Amino acid sequence: MKKVVSILIITCLLCNCKKKEISSNPITYGDTTTVVLDTVKVNPFKAPLYWSPYEYNIVHDNYIPESVWADNVNWVEQNLKPYGYKMVCIDGWGDDSKYNQYGYRTTHSATWTHDYSWWSSNLQSRGMALGIYNNPLWVIQSAADAGIKIKGTSIPLSSIINSGESALWFKWVQVNRPGAEEYVKGYVQYYADMGVKYLRVDFLSWFETGYDRNIGTVGPSRPQADYIKALKWIRQACDANGIFLSLVMPNLNKEAEVEKVYGHMIRINEDCGDGKWYRFSDNARGIRRAGWSQYANAMDGLTYWSSIAGRGKMILDPDFLRINTFSTDDEKKAVVSACLIAGGPVTVSDQYNTIGNNLWVYQNNEMLALNQDGFVGKPLSNDPSDESSQIWKGQLSDGNWVVAFFNRENSTRARTINFSDLGIAGTASVRDLWEHTDIGKMSSYSKDVPAHGCVVIKIVP
Repeated sequence: MKKVVSILIITCLLCNCKKKEISSNPITYGDTTTVVLDTVKVNPFKAPLYWSPYEYNIVHDNYIPESVWADNVNWVEQNLKPYGYKMVCIDGWGDDSKYNQYGYRTTHSATWTHDYSWWSSNLQSRGMALGIYNNPLWVIQSAADAGIKIKGTSIPLSSIINSGESALWFKWVQVNRPGAEEYVKGYVQYYADMGVKYLRVDFLSWFETGYDRNIGTVGPSRPQADYIKALKWIRQACDANGIFLSLVMPNLNKEAEVEKVYGHMIRINEDCGDGKWYRFSDNARGIRRAGWSQYANAMDGLTYWSSIAGRGKMILDPDFLRINTFSTDDEKKAVVSACLIAGGPVTVSDQYNTIGNNLWVYQNNEMLALNQDGFVGKPLSNDPSDESSQIWKGQLSDGNWVVAFFNRENSTRARTINFSDLGIAGTASVRDLWEHTDIGKMSSYSKDVPAHGCVVIKIVP
């Protein structure tokens, strides 16, 4: 439906449960509503490596045809699956004209021959998985108009929406109405039953505040208790089914105090858009804003929000990569390195017919080993305006260190790390993970890093 396409494209262009740290966190908001957040849990997941059709969607401003999807899936299976990329996740721009007896969307587009369930089974037979892009808080208006009842109840689907609330292509669930919880949790269960283990829930800032800085008012501002209730339901259903929950377009208010309780991963920058270094590092550089997205570019977002990331903690999502849009090999290595050093996902959006000769950037086994290890590094400063924030460090599970020198500037910069600052006495062996070269034994390491480039080393005491 064009409505879906047009609204999504505006946003894209503009824009194992162990208790940890706290047992509860009472919050009082301006509306005097007091709510209690759930306990902060250890995150049982590591960042995913996967493919998204986003590049096709945004270039064509349309849904991806099933034949093009299939060609890309075959390409991923042959070229990326052997390196750990074992999931493909649908994205936006489709239509919701096909739904089941409970009002749950069944396929990406009415033009597709096969539905989500078929593709999930097909991918599983190849040792891969289907990821779903959808928001369980969305209700299809035509399904509500058709008199559908919420699964397991006699409650009309139409009773949990406010048809006059907005002119969007969907209607938001009104979380305080009977049947709302059953609908939301049932939506997650519907995907779980077809074998889905990854759910991307988008437009959360629109639900929470009804505002987009580039568009303006897109709905009502809701009590914070409603936002917490909605995320709690989704997370409960995901936990019950072992589903990885990715929160997209979150405001991250009050240092992400709500999202870090209910999400496994959060988006920390605006959409990839047309790709390129500008979108990844330079867009509104160093400027922190209120609401989605607090930082426009990925490097700023990864740097600042590193404060809440770590093993067993929140995973930071810098959005999709279109490596073919970057100008130099240095830039290409830097963006993939940033994702892996920060413990984030590597989400390939290049396609079989756009990747060119760039597959090697996604196929560096020495760098991908960081993801397999669950490695999460930290910058020396989480202030994006501090140049020391371009040096990241962290330890592998075996105790060895990984240090990354980034250079976001337009000219060569010297970077240095003293191993004593890592707690290493004496010398250590150093290996360059992009050059696949053992450098030797030393007690410090210095390197001139080219503009928009990076150097990643492993230090073995």
